[in-house]
Amino acid sequence: MVNAVKLPKSFVALFHCLGFSCLFGAVLHEILTFVEILQYGRSVVVEPNPAILTSEIALSFFTLIYFIYLFQHFIRSIKPSK
Repeated sequence: MVNAVKLPKSFVALFHCLGFSCLFGAVLHEILTFVEILQYGRSVVVEPNPAILTSEIALSFFTLIYFIYLFQHFIRSIKPSK
């Protein structure tokens, strides 16, 4: 049996708040992009500021990790049928 590390509840709450806000932001960004493509037939997005671009990439990786975490948690919560 593996001993799990217990994290403080405030850290877990912060982790979930940041994760859900990143997931919602990603979904909202996709919706806005698709609306722009439907209206204008194309979407051109350029971010000239390297600091903002780096933070967006870091948040995208965090969102991917959080999504994988949620997916694994969901799959493990399903009880196998006998």
